[in-house]
Amino acid sequence: MAVNKKHIMNRYFFGVLLLSLIGVAVIVKAGMIMFAERQYWQDVADRFVRENVTLLPRRGNILSADGRLMSSSLPQYRIYLDFKAGGEKKDTMLMNHLDEICTGLNRIFPDMSAAEFRRRLLRGRQEGRRSFLIYPRPVTYIQRKEVAQLPVFNKSRYFGGFYDVTYNHREQLFGSLATRTLGALYGDTANGARYGLELQYDSLLRGQNGLAHRKKVMNSYLSITDREPVDGYDIQTTLDIDMQDICEKAIVEKMEELGTATVGVVVLMEVATGDVKAIVNMTKSPGGNYYERQNNAVSDMLEPGSTFKTASLMVAMEDGYITPDTEVDTENGLVRMHGAWMRDHNWHRGGYGRMTATRALEVSSNVGVSRLIDKHYESQPKKFVEGLRRMGIGQDLGLEIPGAGVPYVKGPGERPFYKTDLPWMSIGYGTQIPPIYTLAFYNAIANGGVMVRPRFVTAALREGQVVQEFPTRVVNPKICSDLTLERIQYMLRRVVSHGLAKAAACQDFAVSGKTGTAQISQGTAGYKTGRTNYLVSFCGYFPSEKPRYSMIVAIQKSGLPASGGLMAGSVFSRIAERVYTMGLYMDVAEAADSTSVVIPPVKAGHLRDAVYVLDRLDVDIEGRPSQADGEAWGTLTQEESAVKITGTQTPANGLVPNVVGMGAKDAVYLMEKAGLRVNIDGVGRVKRQSMAGGSRAVRGATVHLHLTND
Repeated sequence: MAVNKKHIMNRYFFGVLLLSLIGVAVIVKAGMIMFAERQYWQDVADRFVRENVTLLPRRGNILSADGRLMSSSLPQYRIYLDFKAGGEKKDTMLMNHLDEICTGLNRIFPDMSAAEFRRRLLRGRQEGRRSFLIYPRPVTYIQRKEVAQLPVFNKSRYFGGFYDVTYNHREQLFGSLATRTLGALYGDTANGARYGLELQYDSLLRGQNGLAHRKKVMNSYLSITDREPVDGYDIQTTLDIDMQDICEKAIVEKMEELGTATVGVVVLMEVATGDVKAIVNMTKSPGGNYYERQNNAVSDMLEPGSTFKTASLMVAMEDGYITPDTEVDTENGLVRMHGAWMRDHNWHRGGYGRMTATRALEVSSNVGVSRLIDKHYESQPKKFVEGLRRMGIGQDLGLEIPGAGVPYVKGPGERPFYKTDLPWMSIGYGTQIPPIYTLAFYNAIANGGVMVRPRFVTAALREGQVVQEFPTRVVNPKICSDLTLERIQYMLRRVVSHGLAKAAACQDFAVSGKTGTAQISQGTAGYKTGRTNYLVSFCGYFPSEKPRYSMIVAIQKSGLPASGGLMAGSVFSRIAERVYTMGLYMDVAEAADSTSVVIPPVKAGHLRDAVYVLDRLDVDIEGRPSQADGEAWGTLTQEESAVKITGTQTPANGLVPNVVGMGAKDAVYLMEKAGLRVNIDGVGRVKRQSMAGGSRAVRGATVHLHLTND
């Protein structure tokens, strides 16, 4: 067959021409893109790249003194439904499965009924919302995962419409414990801190942001990290969870008991270090519940009342004007000072008459203390105020809690000062001191005269390793002379043992401290507007001989009765005893006498069980049962160096067994084996049984067993 060469060449020519034209078109188009349309396509590309995307670090945790988590960041979610996604097909599927979805939502969130969820979803569908909040509150990861498994919601976001928004929530893991001191954030952890330690140490906790850019590939963004985020440091506080719990429960119980208490404060501090082991700020809500609304312990600017008398007498002793034995005449408890009446709490009963300075502090005599101070400082009130300041009263301690108050103690030349100001100032009026400052002063008395700043944080940590320490800070190395210190320590101990603070005493160790009962000023309205409000308090330390902890208890209440000793002192005692017990550990090896044989008390009952335990305690047994005795029961008595088995018995069928002396376990076993029902009251050994041993047992009858520890 002849080949048409001309035809082949024509086809080849047209092919080359077509390819050449395409090549020229590509080059022309590329040139237009590179030069004429360069900016347009650059803008298009930029829309698919996100520059300078902030990568948030993990916020550091707040830890207790023993390393337990107190505040941490946890992811939470808001769950939404896009009713526009998926079109008519999704909408039909949603309506077909609506009951199943609502039932599932009710199971996951039982606080809302299935009917409520149904009404909510139908409303969102009617409005055609694209970002409809399915559940009004944040949900956990587990809850979000369960919701995502429901019908329709388990489809892709673009068809089913279900999606979530993640944010980091700051969670305080021990509920109400120290919430105001720990602090809080503005919603998401990225929004900053509001108050408390979260705010004070925000620069350490928040870490450093990272930086990334993202490129859109297909339908998702690929993140490319430019700078890694640096997680925040953990901070270790001085707070002890168990002590915090003890203090909170004790103050709430007292506030509930009083009924008229509106604010309750407790601060427990370690004497040597100033470490705040517990801090409670309870406010009574209108509904009768108790919660932490503000950090009253560090922010309340109130007149301290009689707890201030300790400082007044210390100034006079330090200046050499008085001793603990200096006498003062309080007359009938009602005296006129510079035209105003000064009263003792018992003035209507005739007062205390003549007494020593020590006794004046013991019974918290307003007349006694104010007369002593007025006698020696009337002509030199500035010297008295300077004496207070030398001891650290009024000094700004620079507390670690933002918003902390600073004591107001001003004398002549700093404010209008009248003749009556000095005597009333000496008993705690005319000054304003936050409770924690009063505690710092008493802590210095307990600490050998060394005043330390209350400490809330000991260290910053990175992966468990200390990277920065916050040591104890001494703010006044010596508040007074050793002689004055020795005298005031003696006087404060007598306030509890012989004075008005007997309710603060503890059975196993001595307590020292001072009561306080002060009327709360209503500002320009004075003290007598409406019902009188009181601040009752007790501040002290324990044990008196070797002080380990100092503590202040302060309660604001309305109306009488109002007693710092009975009300605040009793809370102090309750907390002190429990805290002191926490530190008691007995070494059994040291307690045991190596030359003696410890014979434990043994209940009557199953002999083989008793023998098994006694053998492992190396206790001699007299009357040991033989293997032939089978299931033997009996009575065991303690001898001088052994346990003696007596009264061996084997309960007969059909008869009520005698279980007197047995423990509950063995007694119930035998009675039920005899076909009887058992009703038990008490604990310990069986003292009485309602059916006599050896009598006929009626199946199904009930026998009552009374147990005691006698």
